[in-house]
Amino acid sequence: MSHPPQIRIPATYMRGGTSKGVFFRLQDLPAAAQVPGAARDALLMRVIGSPDPYGKHTDGMGGATSSTSKCVIISAPSVPGHDVDYLYGQVSIDTAFVDWSGNCGNLSTAVGPFAISNGLVDPARVPRDGIASVRIWQANISKTIIAHVPMTDGAVQETGDFELDGVTFPAAEIQLEFIDPSEDGEGGAMFPTGHLVDTLEVPGVGSFQVTMISAGIPTIFLNAADLGYTGTELQPAINEDKAALARFEAIRAHGAVRMGLIDRIEQAATRQHTPKVAFVAPAQDYVSSSGRQIAASEIDLHVRALSMGKLHHAMMGTAAVAIGTAAAIPGTLVNLAAGGGERTSVRFGHPSGTLRVGAEASQIDGQWTVRKAIMSRSARVLMEGWVRIPG
Repeated sequence: MSHPPQIRIPATYMRGGTSKGVFFRLQDLPAAAQVPGAARDALLMRVIGSPDPYGKHTDGMGGATSSTSKCVIISAPSVPGHDVDYLYGQVSIDTAFVDWSGNCGNLSTAVGPFAISNGLVDPARVPRDGIASVRIWQANISKTIIAHVPMTDGAVQETGDFELDGVTFPAAEIQLEFIDPSEDGEGGAMFPTGHLVDTLEVPGVGSFQVTMISAGIPTIFLNAADLGYTGTELQPAINEDKAALARFEAIRAHGAVRMGLIDRIEQAATRQHTPKVAFVAPAQDYVSSSGRQIAASEIDLHVRALSMGKLHHAMMGTAAVAIGTAAAIPGTLVNLAAGGGERTSVRFGHPSGTLRVGAEASQIDGQWTVRKAIMSRSARVLMEGWVRIPG
């Protein structure tokens, strides 16, 4: 019996923020995978090594966590006034599924550097030294992201002294602007129910006060105390508790229905990437996952968020946008946990440390809106060349 040889596809393995992913130019993919559909999904799953019942991704490029099971496709811009299109696929670890329903804010950081280095940005718009502003069309959610990428001697500057909690080594700082993040890209309002705080009934689990917001990524915020938590929990406290994970998934599914993202609870299984679930608590002293002592005075509040069914080791970039946006609006659970009142930025504690995000909110005709949210991350090429998969 003969077997087809492996095929090789030009690819770049990159870190962006606290995530890693395999980056492709659309034009480099096999013809069948250059359009959405089963062939593209199958290719990306095989690149990552999913589905893997062992949960290790030994036979692929994935890292067997929600932060490292990601693929990105970059192409020429489809919307005027932009430099590139950015399409993001969250690859499930143990099921045959690629979720295209949202963005990855962390990997957004790597899109600008990748686009410049691969000749996808007009050279006239890229300074030899200084800052290149790359306008990115986020195709999953139909939003604009502007990445401010440092350049040195005609090349992307990757090394530097910017430190990002959740990333071991320093690198060059890249500032991201998420433009008009206050709608979810699916035509919905920032607060899908029309309320800053709702009561969410979850049969068999309980009744919870929640803030449900679509900014950056659809997110359901709860108070940590209502769940029996302090808000300072690290990954083992949640991820090693199967009952807790099941409870969070039930909350997520019922919240998704209330937000209008799905019609039936059963559909949540096919929409794993969104919405996110997060819990908040007032600032207090804690110890991060690296063992660093962080004083309450260093932060405004605590936030812990789940991604793909597990507590995230740091914070998803898109969820950080949701946090910054909600914190800027008086009366949300995030704002109240941070002390209430008006604010244009917030620094929150997460399992790996702290993160600052800025957002300016305003009310127009009774509706809250945010023009942009801003935060800094870093990115770096880890490997480039070809990825190989069985033909």
